[in-house]
Amino acid sequence: MATMKHRILSRRLWLFAGLGILFAQTSPSSHAQDAKKAEAERPLRIIAFGAHPDDPEFQIGGCAIKWTKLGHKVKLVACTNGDIGHWEMSGGELAKRRTAEVKEAARRMGTEVEVLDNHDGELLPTLENRKKIVRLIREWDADLVFSHRPYDYHPDHRNVGLLVQDAAFMVMVPNFCPDTPHLKKNPAFFFFPDNFTKPYPFTPTLAVSIDDVLDEKVKAIDALESQVYEGGALGNPETRAKRYGDDPVRRLIGLKNSWSNRQSRIADKHRDSLIEWYGPEKGAAIKHAEAFELCEYGSKPSNAELKRLFPFFD
Repeated sequence: MATMKHRILSRRLWLFAGLGILFAQTSPSSHAQDAKKAEAERPLRIIAFGAHPDDPEFQIGGCAIKWTKLGHKVKLVACTNGDIGHWEMSGGELAKRRTAEVKEAARRMGTEVEVLDNHDGELLPTLENRKKIVRLIREWDADLVFSHRPYDYHPDHRNVGLLVQDAAFMVMVPNFCPDTPHLKKNPAFFFFPDNFTKPYPFTPTLAVSIDDVLDEKVKAIDALESQVYEGGALGNPETRAKRYGDDPVRRLIGLKNSWSNRQSRIADKHRDSLIEWYGPEKGAAIKHAEAFELCEYGSKPSNAELKRLFPFFD
């Protein structure tokens, strides 16, 4: 009889233990942990809005290459078609040319690209354009969103900044653009750098070394011939000759020297931020950088979360 009781008790204990394991495996906390792990392992999704077909490539091309090399997804959006951005050609012919240029640059960087069919120089912060930006951010399921600051010299740049800021809240509102599923988490929104000081100067949240990808960024920018070699809207017939001639090797060397100087100025101007994120020794040694300022309208990631979103720091 005692043996039978022990056997029954033992079976009950095994049953309770099994139920406990099952409960632990299916408990809400376990599901939450699994979801958190899956989110951490999901490739990041980054979308950057520029006014013209060249702005995102210029401003974030280095980091775009770094993200794509790590398996993350990057999309660059030009909010106008650039159809007046050349001293000689214009209209549909130029719009097609500049679209082809950024598509080739995207191929070289490993990113995606889209050019919106708005006239260059005429972009306005309309409700229609706000809805377009909201839909693009939602469709991309963005973790990070970039744009110009709304204090730029160019009206298209300023209005891109306004449109993206105005989208920062609306991307989560279910009944705004209900045809496109709303986001359930707010992305982090960032500004590109500029040199304007009013109403306040660009203040970097972080700066990123692009020493390791400068050559690749220059190679991508090399595809934007109408802008970097022919001078864009403010060029002239002599610009091509002044900008390294027609020899592709010579002009690529000249382009690298020019962009090395540009990215070095950013690194020197925001040296304190580089030292903050890389440490004194590495931060002081960085030669070329891109920098970004967190917009207060989106999510407010901690430093630990910033390191996950920008996985470039040791």
